[in-house]
Amino acid sequence: MSNNNWPVIGYDDWKDTLNTVHLWTQMVGKIRLRKMPWLNHSWHVTLYVTPSGLSTGSVPYQHGIFQIDFDFVQHQLIITTSKGKKEIQALQPGTVAIFYKSLFEKLAALEIDVNITTMPCELSDPIKFEEDEIHKSYDAQSMQRYWQAMIKVHNVFTRFSSRFTGKSSPVHFFWGAFDMAVTRFSGKDAPQHQGVAPNIPAVVMQEAYSKEVSSCGFWPGNEQYPHAAFYAYCYPGNPAYGESKVKPESAFFSQEMGEFLLPYEVVQQSDNPEEVLLSFLQSTYEAAANTGNWDRKTLECNLSELEFAYGCHRKD
Repeated sequence: MSNNNWPVIGYDDWKDTLNTVHLWTQMVGKIRLRKMPWLNHSWHVTLYVTPSGLSTGSVPYQHGIFQIDFDFVQHQLIITTSKGKKEIQALQPGTVAIFYKSLFEKLAALEIDVNITTMPCELSDPIKFEEDEIHKSYDAQSMQRYWQAMIKVHNVFTRFSSRFTGKSSPVHFFWGAFDMAVTRFSGKDAPQHQGVAPNIPAVVMQEAYSKEVSSCGFWPGNEQYPHAAFYAYCYPGNPAYGESKVKPESAFFSQEMGEFLLPYEVVQQSDNPEEVLLSFLQSTYEAAANTGNWDRKTLECNLSELEFAYGCHRKD
């Protein structure tokens, strides 16, 4: 039994809450998408882990900037503007349709003029937000546990990012699949992506994968794979990548998904979750870089000497 404080997550224990909150984050993410200028690889649409939940960060609008925050401590959705105004919506059981109506009433009260496409993305059998009377669960404790897991993952992903000087994404949350991700780039162009996702235009997928990548993330699972898990993949893929030996031993390559998977519970139950997760991130990256002939000497770094020089060496 591990004595660490990574929370236990059981997919079946909170899947109804997950399905509802997933749709709430899609609404908020689509608002950010409509108001932000386009950033490469759709980085303008993402949310970010915060000390209280998830946030859009600052978003421009006609009167300045606004921000939308999911607060999983007080269980509120908070909209604030640079005009000094604020609207608060409780996070509680209730249909997606009700949440959608209330959210846009509050945006109108703050003079935030925005319209979104109300069909969810990347989901099978989607229902328009304003018509969804099915998804209506919210268990505060379950949501808080998952957010606490995201905090743990965020910190490890951030530490992993410090080892790379090439182009790299922020550590961010994609509401399409409800996953956290961080992506590294080789600097080389990639062949045109041929994949598809529900309610995602092909041109968006093609731009997102226009460069060679090694990507990793954290995902809550679904009905086909009902376990929270870490994943890692590269694009373009190659057979040697999936045959690479990675760490820890519990990690495996899923032919069906085309990526390496590491169950969250393996990390959570270990004596040193941070190092176990780092070993997965590093070894899957090395598999991508080595089989893809990346210029590792140019792209990688070790900044520990600078940490010492500036008196900020890690003690944790």
